[in-house]
Amino acid sequence: MELRHLRYFTAVVQWKGYREASRHLHITQPSISEAVSDLESELGIKLFSRDGRVARLTPEGKAFYEEAIKTLAQAERSIATAQRAAKGETGRLGIGFMGFATCEFLPDLLRAYKARHPGVVLRLEENVPSGQDIAFDRGEIDIGFTRPPSADRASSFESRLLFREPLVVAFPNTRKVKAKRIRIADLAGERIVTFQRASSPEVFDTIIRACNDNGFSPRLHTELNNMHSVLSTVEAEEGVAIVSATARNLRADNVSFFRLQPDDVRVDIVATWRKQEPSIALKLFIELLDEQLPAIRQKMRFT
Repeated sequence: MELRHLRYFTAVVQWKGYREASRHLHITQPSISEAVSDLESELGIKLFSRDGRVARLTPEGKAFYEEAIKTLAQAERSIATAQRAAKGETGRLGIGFMGFATCEFLPDLLRAYKARHPGVVLRLEENVPSGQDIAFDRGEIDIGFTRPPSADRASSFESRLLFREPLVVAFPNTRKVKAKRIRIADLAGERIVTFQRASSPEVFDTIIRACNDNGFSPRLHTELNNMHSVLSTVEAEEGVAIVSATARNLRADNVSFFRLQPDDVRVDIVATWRKQEPSIALKLFIELLDEQLPAIRQKMRFT
């Protein structure tokens, strides 16, 4: 059974005969008759009783007609929905992000996308890099603003570098630090509060490597699972923290941030998505991201 069978059948009903149905559909009358006959054979019932030139619905034909009308209407809705989706007028898009690292550019990006594609439903998920990995695996997000994919995942993902940020050290304000930059080597005697490795392996390993390269292994006092907790612990004078520069976007009234010396270490923020044919909604989002990338990089320059 094809949709054309239903269209020919309902046309015969609506135009009260094969001749008028043929005239309005611009289909030959034998073609319509054959289609209706094929439909009756497939269903095993008679849809019409012939009374001269008038085709009258049988009782079972009336029941089938009501359902055929619903089926055709649903088909039209499905076609329209698919066409709107192909134009980016509808759809869903899951977006993962690290709040403190993206708060300076992501709101503008989302507003611009919604202005262009108001019918697309956005699902936002704030999460650490490892949490975004899980969300990708569950199909909950389509694109993530995060750290670069790990070596074992990189082959399955496309990535766009957004910007590179330096490391800074966070001190409680009770420490009266006069210098504008802190030598990494001078942190050898400090208790270090850090983001736990499981949440963001790249940043954790970069911090450890920076310390090692400057002659010491850091005294890891506390490993926490979110940046708010790291800075709260610093405020409580339980240690100092080496963090990425965008952590300064978090509200921490009693914490001061200082650039490091040497200042040659950077950690990346990327947009990443699976290596597969993207949905229309995702494709349009990536196109917008590429348009705005120069402005994002300008805004996120660290001097």
